[in-house]
Amino acid sequence: MVFHVLEEMRIRALGVIDDAVVELSPGFTAVTGETGAGKTMVVTSLGLLLGGRADAALVRIGAKAAVVEGRLTVDARSAAAVRAEEAGAELEDGVLLISRTLSAEGRSRAHVGGRSVPVGLLGELADDLVAVHGQTDQQGLLRPARQRQALDRYAGAAVAGPLEKYAGAYRRLHAVSAELEELTTRARERAQEADLLRFGLEEVAAAEPRPGEDEELAAEAERLGHAEALASAAAVAHTALAGNPEDPEGVDAATLVAGAHRAVEAVRSHDPALAGLADRIGEVGILLSDVAGDLAGYADNLDADPIRLAAVEERRAALTQLTRKYGETIADVLVWAEQGAARLAELDGDDDRIGELTAECDALRTELGELAQALTDARTEAAGRFAEAVTAELASLAMPHARVTFAIRQTETEEDGIEVGGRPVVFGPHGADEVELLLAPHPGAPPRPIAKGASGGELSRVMLAVEVVFAGSDPVPTYLFDEVDAGVGGKAAVEVGRRLARLARSAQVVVVTHLPQVAAFADRHLVVEKTNDGSVTRSGVKAMEGEDRVRELSRMLAGQEDSELARAHAEELLEAARAGR
Repeated sequence: MVFHVLEEMRIRALGVIDDAVVELSPGFTAVTGETGAGKTMVVTSLGLLLGGRADAALVRIGAKAAVVEGRLTVDARSAAAVRAEEAGAELEDGVLLISRTLSAEGRSRAHVGGRSVPVGLLGELADDLVAVHGQTDQQGLLRPARQRQALDRYAGAAVAGPLEKYAGAYRRLHAVSAELEELTTRARERAQEADLLRFGLEEVAAAEPRPGEDEELAAEAERLGHAEALASAAAVAHTALAGNPEDPEGVDAATLVAGAHRAVEAVRSHDPALAGLADRIGEVGILLSDVAGDLAGYADNLDADPIRLAAVEERRAALTQLTRKYGETIADVLVWAEQGAARLAELDGDDDRIGELTAECDALRTELGELAQALTDARTEAAGRFAEAVTAELASLAMPHARVTFAIRQTETEEDGIEVGGRPVVFGPHGADEVELLLAPHPGAPPRPIAKGASGGELSRVMLAVEVVFAGSDPVPTYLFDEVDAGVGGKAAVEVGRRLARLARSAQVVVVTHLPQVAAFADRHLVVEKTNDGSVTRSGVKAMEGEDRVRELSRMLAGQEDSELARAHAEELLEAARAGR
């Protein structure tokens, strides 16, 4: 599969550029032109898109701002796409638009997917999208973390298996250690919490509250407190309904209703409608009789008992003490007591839990030590194969005496480590290994980190060799090489071009070059041209195809586009590149 990330860059008012569009394609794109023009066009612009440092001097004199826009095709599941969407960006059919605006006053703004974002976000996206290998700027595999990740992918299943087990054990150790840390560092707080819970539970247990008891007692207290008024009201109501035996002349509701019932009952047979009313009056009479009887019983049973009232109020006060501390109602208090008992049991079992967690931590550390040793062994074996492959590549890139190695080491620690190889060492989520790529540029030179062991041109070639060996293992889908061919020529330049073409089989490759031997291998050839009308210098970009490409290669070879000898050599280069891919 060929990755296609960077489709085009539109550049306006940058340096000597008024307006230019750089269209890129999958595979290998070579950018050539007059000295410095190609680099300004591609490297500087792409650097701005990747969150690089902005300099107001880059804005064309007389322009208000410089704008660089990029159109990228990304997988919606990729880390870059996910991070962009988290920042509010929108992807349209897998296309992500990014831009960087630099004002003449030095202010810088960034936009991703139609949303204004911090410039730092561009740098975060760049980590997963583009690897830059230039004369003064290197990204990607120069970072030890990326070197370890790439080595692990290069090693394949030999590392993937133990790494997956290690990651699971590491996460479990992290969780267990956090719980153990809480138990041990908060022992005093937890003891105080247990004492408070124990006191509260004892207080609730002593009161022995029943569900709904507070509501029942409130109703009873209300009734007992107004017993006399209730009894008087019931007596008056009973008299009004059933009459007073001591007042035979009094009129009551039952007597009146009975009279009404007798009156209509006597003639009900003459009209069914009146018969229905008679029945309803009879029902009223029965209901009045029942209510009168209930009122009599209510008044007889109602007793103003000051002793009972005092007992009820005392019980309510005891329950109020509970609801003030543990819940709005007695039901809430009982729920708190249930939860508190469970929490107290948990707190009382802390000592046992601490012992269990300590034992599990020890077991996990032992397991991690064994898995970390397996990772070290697998990485060491893969690093040896990798170093031999890169060293062989460098021999064909005009660095015959250079040698690449991997330094895989661990850092010893006195505390909080795991035992690997009989030593306590620092460990992390990916093992205990510190992985670093080293370069010895010539015999007798000590191996040094690749960023420090080579010149700018050599470093680009080293990174090319590394990327070729790592092809398919490193997740970055686009590579930019700035003058990777510096300091080489002839056969070595041809080998550089061949390896760039090989890398382009699994990634998008953009190369700024001054060598026709390299440009001949490209799938797409872009030329940056300068024009000058005597007062203003402008730059533009043009895709070279067919006869135009032959003329450009001729210019690069001999400085003469129309030289028959140069043209013949250019055609020979193109044919050899097509045959030697």
